[in-house]
Amino acid sequence: MPHADFDIAILGAGPVGSALALLLAQHAPQPECIALIAKPSTSVDRTDDAPDPRALALNHGSIQLLKQIHAHSGVAAPIRTVHVSQKGRLGRTLIQASELDVDMLGAVVTYLNVVEALNSALEHSKVTRLIAQHHGRDALPNQVHTTQGTIQCGIKVLSDGVRPTGIERHYDQHGLVSIIRSRRPQSGWAYERFTQDGPFALLPHPAAPDLYALVWCNSPQKTATLKALPDNEFEAQLLQTFGTRLGKLELAGERFVFPLSMYAGPSLPARHTVAIGNAAQTLHPVAGQGLNLGLRDAAQLSHALRPWLLTPDADPSTVLEPYAGKRRLDRWLTTSVTDFLPRAFAVDNSLIHHAGGLALLAMDVFEAARVPLVRHLLQGTRT
Repeated sequence: MPHADFDIAILGAGPVGSALALLLAQHAPQPECIALIAKPSTSVDRTDDAPDPRALALNHGSIQLLKQIHAHSGVAAPIRTVHVSQKGRLGRTLIQASELDVDMLGAVVTYLNVVEALNSALEHSKVTRLIAQHHGRDALPNQVHTTQGTIQCGIKVLSDGVRPTGIERHYDQHGLVSIIRSRRPQSGWAYERFTQDGPFALLPHPAAPDLYALVWCNSPQKTATLKALPDNEFEAQLLQTFGTRLGKLELAGERFVFPLSMYAGPSLPARHTVAIGNAAQTLHPVAGQGLNLGLRDAAQLSHALRPWLLTPDADPSTVLEPYAGKRRLDRWLTTSVTDFLPRAFAVDNSLIHHAGGLALLAMDVFEAARVPLVRHLLQGTRT
């Protein structure tokens, strides 16, 4: 196929791009005119038997979306209670599914399970799947270079694996991720603990009921030290930071480290081009909102494009510009929350730490202070 024309070309075949392709295929008169274009292969397959450390926290809305496109494997660890605290200070908040009339707040899945479920659904769709010729963005808005030739498209969607340009913040933090085994696991509980060095999270892991996914944020220097520690010394640091509410904590997987930054750019970076997911915003992992926000981008974009798919020769600006306006509030709120939290609690100021503790206490006591934020984290802000 030296040349082909498509209504929509989605550049990036990760979870958000794949979900968008499946959502569009449900309503497109010709699903084969939707091109899902993967980046050149960079294999991340693991050869050992350890659980995959890349755990994703899906909120309630994201799980419902994946079920809608038949891409939820069911291999997941439900979250029914979230315990939020601050190390060394009073105040904590419990967020529970029961107060929001849902069976669970969300669930933890592995990255590989999500990708496999999406790929399985794509195999049963008529979406055209291609491989990009190179990493990065193509210069012309309506053109994509693939290994099978240069294609023209009515709308180009930038998705997974394309970093946005615009607002940029570096937190001077690195995240350490691994798998932890607990001697006294609490079924359905997830923990977010703020420390002066950065957030510390333990999420129930789907591989076993006594396993947790660890995301531990510290300065680059401290993270490098933690990664290099012998297992027993690392486990001692875990207990010192988190406490003994889950009993003894033991390493059950390899330690991985990645830098933490925030990038945000426009929803419409070029003519007839729209950015979603990581191409629109990449977030700090606190509260696990990155993928959830990206899936909301995909859901709302697919809804906006339904009428255009019936007449793909029409000017796509008439649907893309309203879409960008409707996404603005949700993107701003989610980006602001995930940007503020890791910086506010990491400030070396005891007054701010006490204020943070009082805020957690107030959220725990007063439903009116807690529920609006929780509902946003559960399903986003819809306009």
